[in-house]
Amino acid sequence: MPNPIALPASRTSAVHDALAMSLAQSLAQELASGKVELPGFPNVAAQVQRVLADEDVTPLRVVRVIGAEPVLAGRVLQCANSVIFNPGAVAVSGLRAAVARVGLDFVRTLTISFAVNQLKSAPTLRAIAPQLDALWLRSVSVSTLCFIIARRFARASADAAFLAGLLHGIGALYIQTRALDHPELRARPESYALIERTWEAHIARALLESWKVSDDIVDAVGALYRVERATTGPAGLREVLRAGVLIAGLQSSPHELQLALASSHACAQLGLTPAVHESLVRESTAEVAALRSVLGC
Repeated sequence: MPNPIALPASRTSAVHDALAMSLAQSLAQELASGKVELPGFPNVAAQVQRVLADEDVTPLRVVRVIGAEPVLAGRVLQCANSVIFNPGAVAVSGLRAAVARVGLDFVRTLTISFAVNQLKSAPTLRAIAPQLDALWLRSVSVSTLCFIIARRFARASADAAFLAGLLHGIGALYIQTRALDHPELRARPESYALIERTWEAHIARALLESWKVSDDIVDAVGALYRVERATTGPAGLREVLRAGVLIAGLQSSPHELQLALASSHACAQLGLTPAVHESLVRESTAEVAALRSVLGC
């Protein structure tokens, strides 16, 4: 776990009030102690994560844990019978068959998505429900884009891309929950924004590692906080996630999106030109709808 991290010297002058410094110090202490846990994270999600961390886990054990939460079990069944995993329209009705069809990696994704979605209704987080909802909708948009892009353009697992997109904003989510203990910061948006920019990457890595998320996903999320550079070789998860974030952020501004697609190193490596993007959108309507549905949107 990281050691306490001081605010970069070039930024300390901007964080001038004691309230912002108090939040920063709290984040540093939590990172140093390894106690980076989301409040309101459902117990069943933590149990599934522990079970899936066991390399020798049996499908029956996974089914038993998932079956204890009807909503999560329903999501797994819905996903198994969606156009994503059931293009031949051969339905399954049992949870064990559903888990076998979608695979343990996607079960992990559905579990985390269920858990993060549940946070929005946690009583302790009601004060920031609108912010959590906006972050969740953005994450869903990025994750569905990453899934589609990975399937068509990259040497990357579509399941991993889906999870990376879903979790790319987990650091910001955590900081929002911790800022509840510092309500006066709402009147200092610039100070809060600086805290978020400074700590988001560190918090995201700590959370993802504690959830036993794969190194590839941790690396791809971490790369979002670094300046994009041109690379050689086949496109991978980093490029997929960066492209998904870019497109999701500019979908409401078609002209700006075209310019961004044309200038992005990641999109160039993927072969994702403006024309290809338009074609992708047309061809992926059913898949995107199915993915959003299993995420509860």
